[in-house]
Amino acid sequence: MGPIDRGSELAPRPTLVDGRPAAARAFLAAATHDVMVPAMGTVVLTGGAGALGERVRRSLLDRDPTLEVVLLDTDVDELDQYGPAEVVVDLGSSDHDSRAARRESATAVAAATLDAADELCARHVVFVSSAMVYGAHRNNPIPITEDAALRPDVEFVFARQLGSAEELVEQWRLARRGRATCVLRPAVALAWGGNSRLAAALVSGLGRRFAEDDPPSQFLHLDDLATAVALAVTDRLDGVYNVAPDGWVAGDRVRALSGERPRFPLPERFAELLARLRWRFQRGPIPPGLRSYTLEPWVVSNGRLRAAGWAPTVTNEQTYVESTEAPWWTTVSPKRRQELALGAGVVMLLVAAISTVAVVRRRFSPRRG
Repeated sequence: MGPIDRGSELAPRPTLVDGRPAAARAFLAAATHDVMVPAMGTVVLTGGAGALGERVRRSLLDRDPTLEVVLLDTDVDELDQYGPAEVVVDLGSSDHDSRAARRESATAVAAATLDAADELCARHVVFVSSAMVYGAHRNNPIPITEDAALRPDVEFVFARQLGSAEELVEQWRLARRGRATCVLRPAVALAWGGNSRLAAALVSGLGRRFAEDDPPSQFLHLDDLATAVALAVTDRLDGVYNVAPDGWVAGDRVRALSGERPRFPLPERFAELLARLRWRFQRGPIPPGLRSYTLEPWVVSNGRLRAAGWAPTVTNEQTYVESTEAPWWTTVSPKRRQELALGAGVVMLLVAAISTVAVVRRRFSPRRG
């Protein structure tokens, strides 16, 4: 098991009875008989090894310095050894990179986390999912609210696993009186130096379609996602909440931010093949089914979370610019671009002329011997 960061000194391990902490057994017995137990002030963050975990820890302590925050760089290994906790936050199930590296199902990881929440006698679970569970469809409302049906792309297994995990979270809530669960569905979350491969692949594909209009997009800063998680914990939010900046970025604006590229009319199948090859050799392999999320809209409303007291601090465009590397040509003036294009054209003509002369000379020169 990896290192633990609690934000305070480690408490001694409790006495185990039948493999479960004695204090946890007493707490569970009280909960079974609907006896109110005071909050313990302990929050466990599972799957906290990524870029989000430390941000959530800091945000929680900013909101309540008295909290004891247990940050696990693994998921739920031996979690029951650390005593009862009031809240368990699942950051690991939606960590696509970790799940892919370990060949784990997001649903299975969520199930293990919920089992650990039982062991810890937690009464509140915060589950970080993804807005991708709504699916990317041409007939999606703009924006999508929390009441919309979940329609993840059938080819994108990760989104379907998260949808199934959300069902498990709801079953956990209904299993015992007094429990609360909060499901957060963030848009694409980015930050400089903290982008996942999944987010990088999405950003690579957005705003770069050939000869077609691009869908609107949203880019959520990881710092804002962290404050949303902290709010869900400290205010004991119950229900489903989208997490996104205000509004969205139009497709043509995303194209401008990424660097305008020539649009050539290509058949859809050829354009799709070209995009897959580009992603594979420049950005690494991407999960099957991801491309639909770059073709159709799936922007979400943050109204419900705003009403609960959360507010984004970074705009869509600021997040995009901070988190991505601008192509070199975006810093070149239009006049200089024209000069470079003219120079490149002259060079190509010279190369073509020299190649033609070389071929003609070789063809008509007398053969020796």
